[in-house]
Amino acid sequence: MSRSIRILAILFLAPALSLCAQARKPTWADAVLADLDAKSPGYAGVAKQVWGFAEVGYQEEKSSALLQNQLRSAGFAVEAGVGEMPTAFVASYGSGKPVIAIVGEFDALPGLSQDAVPVRKVLVEGGPGHGCGHHLFGTAAAAAAISVKDWLAAGTRGGTVRFYGAPAEEGGGGKIYMIRAGLFKDVDAVVSWHPGDLNQISRASSLANTSAKFRFHGVSAHAAAAPDQGRSALDGVEAMNAMVNLMREHVPQETRIHYIITSGGKAPNVVPDFAEVYYYARHGDMRVLDGIWERVLNAAKGAALGTGTTMDFELVNSVYNVLPNDALADVMQGALDRVGGYTYTPEEKAFAEQIRPSLTGTLPPPDEATRVSPPETGVSPGSTDMGDLSWVVPTVQLSAATWVPGTPAHSWQAVAAGGMSIGSKGMMVAAKTMALTAIELFSNPAHLPKARAEFEKRLGGFVYKSRVGDRKPPLDYRR
Repeated sequence: MSRSIRILAILFLAPALSLCAQARKPTWADAVLADLDAKSPGYAGVAKQVWGFAEVGYQEEKSSALLQNQLRSAGFAVEAGVGEMPTAFVASYGSGKPVIAIVGEFDALPGLSQDAVPVRKVLVEGGPGHGCGHHLFGTAAAAAAISVKDWLAAGTRGGTVRFYGAPAEEGGGGKIYMIRAGLFKDVDAVVSWHPGDLNQISRASSLANTSAKFRFHGVSAHAAAAPDQGRSALDGVEAMNAMVNLMREHVPQETRIHYIITSGGKAPNVVPDFAEVYYYARHGDMRVLDGIWERVLNAAKGAALGTGTTMDFELVNSVYNVLPNDALADVMQGALDRVGGYTYTPEEKAFAEQIRPSLTGTLPPPDEATRVSPPETGVSPGSTDMGDLSWVVPTVQLSAATWVPGTPAHSWQAVAAGGMSIGSKGMMVAAKTMALTAIELFSNPAHLPKARAEFEKRLGGFVYKSRVGDRKPPLDYRR
């Protein structure tokens, strides 16, 4: 090859070689993901501590304190005890707009104590357990917030990242009281997630949910010697339950109603003068649920009248259905596609194979955690106080495979997987996805106006108003 031809070849190839070099150049996303990978063992340790604490709603003192310390040590300013809730807190870094919120939860469920093994093994008889994975939820959200903070600290963009430590999601409605305290009034977008058995973005709504404890008061008497002098509070509860169960045929088919009798008397030979039943009612539209709930209240009033007892009730919680936001979901989908799933080690695969026979229904393929599943659409059968938040601020969520595919929430199988490496690997998928999503929202100024416009259109002029009114947070609802 002549010298002139060699020069022409070099000049011709130079742009292509330059492009290849640029393609190989690490991006900010590469740096964020690498940093989270390096910190994942530490975050797994934090999650395992919260898993071990297994504190139920509004009693999450150790869990809340641990996450606060993580964020404070990372350079966040922490305000604790917000919204009249001792375990609620807000951690902030940065200043000015935009304000991106990352939400975390950390409450456990009663009665789900379980070891991190693939067979039923209770650790504390009757004790609580993280059957919804909120130990992973709070830790991943904190990890994402810290990662975003580090990116902001590099000075690439201005703005504020906030972590919201929200207690008592499981029926206590902690976020409702944080909203009421005005803690989200300047937030531009909320980024969140939830543990699950698939890696997928949520474009779905959820079920609105209202719950209350109905307390019947009667007159005690000897059940054999003087039954005519007694008025059974338990009769009131049972009459209410019978009427509500008859309602099931005459409510929209999407309705869900469930209850437990929390107090039914102390001895069969004593007519009980006190009984209590705890009700949940759900529907995908809060306006429809309002009418259903009115009928539940009337059943309680009628039961008291018919049994010669009196009744009062305590509204425990009432949460809206989720208002989706496709503009934000598009951003998060890109982030999740970048992150992808994860593979099981031989030990994790053996765990999954052993636990799968205990699951029922049609199970997804056991390797579902390795991939990104199609988005969730329609109406999710669960309820969450994230619903209320989504009617106040544009909100986006994903699910990550922290459980063996096919595992239902609120199960011992979820507790087991969440206490070992399957749970922590899925947690890091969520942490990475949330971090990339939030940073993209800071980086690209077009996303937030688009999300806000969609939010306003979906609202259609509706003004959010909490269904709990001015009641105080039910700090003792799990006691």
